[in-house]
Amino acid sequence: MQHSTIAVTQGHFEDVLIVDDHPLYCDALMSAVQRVFQDAQCRKARTLREALEVLDRGFQPQLVMFDLKLPDVSGISGFLNLRARLPDTPILVISSLATVDLVHALMDEGAAGFMPKDSSANDLKHVLLEVASGRKYVPGDFQQMRTPQRSLPEDMSPELAALTPQQKKVMKLICAGKPNKQIAYELDLAEATVKAHITALLRRLGVKNRTQAAVLIEAAMTNPANGLGDAEPEAASFLAR
Repeated sequence: MQHSTIAVTQGHFEDVLIVDDHPLYCDALMSAVQRVFQDAQCRKARTLREALEVLDRGFQPQLVMFDLKLPDVSGISGFLNLRARLPDTPILVISSLATVDLVHALMDEGAAGFMPKDSSANDLKHVLLEVASGRKYVPGDFQQMRTPQRSLPEDMSPELAALTPQQKKVMKLICAGKPNKQIAYELDLAEATVKAHITALLRRLGVKNRTQAAVLIEAAMTNPANGLGDAEPEAASFLAR
């Protein structure tokens, strides 16, 4: 896959891709962008697949505004897929999925910033100008330290802790949406060995397939309502460097 280096005028964005499945919110983001950068051209996509199709048609955004929860992907894996496609383009994550560990993981993986969906219009304007100036943005509430690495008596912790280092590497790449062949290439393993690792880790996690495994890990990291958002450092560690 070829990557294009995007020319960005310091302090200004002319081409913006907004990826969000809520039409009203998506339109509000577009209006906000065009108020800050008056000649900005915006493209909208409601799924990760649509976003990739926009890129395939030749649109080269100077900024991507990306919601983590989309109809075809949820959590950090969608961001990682887009980051791989646009390694030189600022990606500003705007999402209702918000934990300290998640935000740290996003920034570690190259996000230009994170902004909760309940932020004000003035906050959004400030963030857009910060990112356009080449600075990264994280709200103060999310700048605290990550959850300390510790073992907790949650049902899933023993299974995660029991994975071998190689299985954990495989799991991280699964969460990034990588196929077995790509995992084998990146880890310098035979594809049959990767399949064996996946079979073993699925058994450990008590799930039937790699999709269920990725959902399980990401839910533990991004959904505080289930009691695991701050309580599963093992889950967060898969998606942090």
